[in-house]
Parts: sequence; structure tokens; C-alpha cells
Amino acid sequence: MANQLDLEEQEQLDQIKHFWNQYGNAITWALIVVLGSFASWNFYQYWQRNQATQAAALFDEVERSLQAADGARIERVFAEMKDRFGSSTYAQQAGLLVAKQQVASGKSDAAQAALNWVTGQSADPGYQAVAKLRLAGLLLDSKKYDEALKLLGGSFPASFEPLVADRLGDVLALQGNKAQAVAQYQKAYRLFAATDEYRSLVEVKLNALGLDAQGK
Repeated sequence: MANQLDLEEQEQLDQIKHFWNQYGNAITWALIVVLGSFASWNFYQYWQRNQATQAAALFDEVERSLQAADGARIERVFAEMKDRFGSSTYAQQAGLLVAKQQVASGKSDAAQAALNWVTGQSADPGYQAVAKLRLAGLLLDSKKYDEALKLLGGSFPASFEPLVADRLGDVLALQGNKAQAVAQYQKAYRLFAATDEYRSLVEVKLNALGLDAQGK
């Protein structure tokens, strides 16, 4: 009986050896790939969290420099933010804040550069839209009407359409294109919700052109 069991065990061992000799190498490499992928994913997740933490810390530094109105520090920290975390949402937010501060400081060219960077760098349509609208306003102040029209002629999320129409009306009115300006203001008026305070401002602009909100 013992000999029969020994023979069965030996056969099983031989089968295992045969199986391992035939497939062991492939199994080993498959395990290495799976475990390697798992390790890589964990490392990527850790790297992502670490990057987000560092970007948030640098964004806080941008905010502090803006509060201190330290021009040199603002430029230095924002440059570091763009260089290290340019694709992050923190960088896009920083760009909008820096541009606002630069406008307040009378640095229109620097503000335009910051907004141009956001429009070109951000993958978020919302941030792009905000940057484009603010940039169009600066171009309007600089009497660069054609550039503003070109910028506003691009694609925008649907939720920004009333704001874009209103800004187009501003550009066209300053160019002396009253009929086209009125058409854009009326579009903006229709698209804004009745409870939106901005709608009242559009109505004032229409009144200034001698029309009411319905174009009468």
C-alpha cells in the first residue's frame, strides 16, 4: 500500500515538474508583469497625491504674495507654479488671480500674458472661457477690437453664451456697428435668466442705444 502511494505521489510530482518545465517561465513572467503593473499604479497614485499637495502649497504661496501685493514675489512664485505644475487646476486658478492683481496694478500687458497662458494651457473649458472673456475685456480697453472679436469668435461652453454675446455687443458698439451690437445685446438678454442681475445691465446698454430689451 505504501509503495502504491509512493508511486502515485511520484507521478503527481512528475506531472507538476513537467507542467512547470513547460509553463513555469510564462507564469513567472506573467506574475512579474501583473505585480509590476500593480506597483506602478500604486506609485502613480502616490505621485499624483504628492503633486497635488505640492501644487496646493504653492498656490497658497501665490495667494499670500498677492495679498502682500509683492510684485517681484508674485512673478517668481507664479513662474514656479507654471514651470512645475502648469497642467494643474491650481495653476489655472493662480493665473486668473495673478491677472486680476496685475490689472489692478496697471500692468495690462502682464495681465494679458497671464490670461493668454491660461487659455493655451488649461484643459478645462470653464477656465478657458473665463480667461478669454477677461482677456477680451483688456483688448477692448486697449482698443484692439479685431483681436477681441477673433477671441470671442471661438468656442465657449453653452453656459457662457450670454456673457460672450454681451461682450461681443460691447466690442461692436465701440466699433460703431450699432445694429450688430443690438443683436448681440438682445441675444444676451434672452439667454440670461430673468432673475440674473447681469440681465439688467444688458437692458441698460440697450436703452443707451435707444431700444428697450425687446428691440422696440
